[in-house]
Amino acid sequence: MRTPKRAKAAKRPAKKPSKTPARARKAGKTRSGKTKLVAAKPGDAKATIRNLRTKLTQALRRIDELEAAADTDFLLGIPNRRGFERELHRAIAYMKRYRASGALIVLDVDRLKPINDAFGHAAGDEVLKTIAATLTRKVRSSDVVGRLGGDEFALLLWNLSETDAKAKAVAFEEAIDELSFTFRGQRVTAGASAGVALLGSHAEAGRALEEADAAMYVRKAQRRHEPRIRIVAG
Repeated sequence: MRTPKRAKAAKRPAKKPSKTPARARKAGKTRSGKTKLVAAKPGDAKATIRNLRTKLTQALRRIDELEAAADTDFLLGIPNRRGFERELHRAIAYMKRYRASGALIVLDVDRLKPINDAFGHAAGDEVLKTIAATLTRKVRSSDVVGRLGGDEFALLLWNLSETDAKAKAVAFEEAIDELSFTFRGQRVTAGASAGVALLGSHAEAGRALEEADAAMYVRKAQRRHEPRIRIVAG
């Protein structure tokens, strides 16, 4: 008796290749946890690109805002030391290339501490704001007024001779001397001392700041006998 032959296993039909290109598929997972490829819709891809571009634009705008904030004095709205030194480096680079000239003036508000001690720091802040506004009004749009820190300001002025720069420094002193403030019914005036350093094709930013600062202290010593603050009963 012949043993019946085992039936051959039926062959599974071969899978047809997917018509969706591999790069247009996106990964997904089956219930078993295995990764599978799912075709991405063209509309979804465009929406994703638009979303990424929007986020990139927002991120770049935020970076610009943070950089501007890092270079600006939060109280006075003018360049802080970091921002002013950046402008000074740029100006000197331009002067070296095109043989231009200018002047750097460092100005220190005389005896601001007595105002803070007598009337509080809010009063001192008001004095600094008024001085910053006064200096800004008295320079050209191409010039730069910055705060180096505390009660010390710096001014970058273009195309001035030594005589003109020194005359400007005196004019700034006089403008601040003439300012008047009233705190708690008392009228207060404060002064300032300014030092000058000339800028040109051979200038260096750090050296120029040192020269102007030293000249400012010489000027402060000359004005020491003059009253820097007067308090008059209102």
